[in-house]
Amino acid sequence: MEIEKLPTYTTVINSLTEKKRRKHLLFGNGFSMAYNPGIFSYNALSHFIEETDDELLRQLFKSLNTKNFELIMQQLDNFAEMAKIFSTDPSLIDRIQTTSNKLKTSLIEAVKELHPEHVFTIPENACTSCHKFLDDYLNNNGFVFSTNYDLLAYWVLMRNQSKNANDGFGRELENEPGADYEPDWEPEFSELRWGVNKKGQTIFYLHGSLPIFDTGIDIIKEQYDTDHYLLENIKRRMEAKEYPVFVTAGDGKEKLTHIMHNKYLSYCYEKLCSITGSLITFGFNFGDYDHHIIDAINKACKYRKDDGGKLFSIYIGVYSDDSFKRIQTFEKEFKCKVNFYNANTVNIWGH
Repeated sequence: MEIEKLPTYTTVINSLTEKKRRKHLLFGNGFSMAYNPGIFSYNALSHFIEETDDELLRQLFKSLNTKNFELIMQQLDNFAEMAKIFSTDPSLIDRIQTTSNKLKTSLIEAVKELHPEHVFTIPENACTSCHKFLDDYLNNNGFVFSTNYDLLAYWVLMRNQSKNANDGFGRELENEPGADYEPDWEPEFSELRWGVNKKGQTIFYLHGSLPIFDTGIDIIKEQYDTDHYLLENIKRRMEAKEYPVFVTAGDGKEKLTHIMHNKYLSYCYEKLCSITGSLITFGFNFGDYDHHIIDAINKACKYRKDDGGKLFSIYIGVYSDDSFKRIQTFEKEFKCKVNFYNANTVNIWGH
């Protein structure tokens, strides 16, 4: 079947509405590329790193002849394991590990540097259109899951003051008033900490995001202040060698290991494992290194007596005949009903 013959996005939504089926959204890099492929494509990110001052990284990209970060990081990890077996030179293993860490850091730097400067860079009509798209899930008891690192969805929801968008972060009162009357008492609140509003969380960044940092004690979210835009504050943290929570591992197993060692990421992942109803994906291609996402979806497909539900179906958006054929090759890996729709019929940004 050609993708032109697949159902449109509107047809899928109308069908689920008629069935009174709860729906959730999982989006990947295609969500951001739909806004601006010149900024958020792997080509743009790899070009940024190819221009780096690090000669070793430049040679690496040229030698492997790929723009797939996950593949390069996976090959570096494999090379490190082989070096442990075949080489007696510990400096070689250290050099491989250092290069791998530089690549991961460079990826974060690339996302930051290529990013739009602030929320108001996004045109009003694009921001409104995207908000309408996301709010259709949030206003109907659905969750939104993202594997993206960027700020686009966060900016859109904040700018439109979405009532049901809750990423779990909030402020805690740091100073309780004394037992006696204190006329000059002023409440002092913490920075934005994750967990304060966890109970009603509806937005989940499965692989982390630019404004989320792990202090070692708390997961905090960087914010605007009266003098600086959000991205400026993120840059200041990174210049101080503090880096956002990013899952930059090579394969799915390593990604899951990273996720399970971070309390915020593991909570988001477990939430994906427990959704009910139907899941719609957009701009997420279920690549070779995304098996942990498929595993989470399959866990959600198992009936759970405690909440009386399970994930019944998934609707995968495809852009081309080639991507359709590729995804069909592992369709049987899913333990729920798999449907496809034409992703080209989704007009998220009102272009």
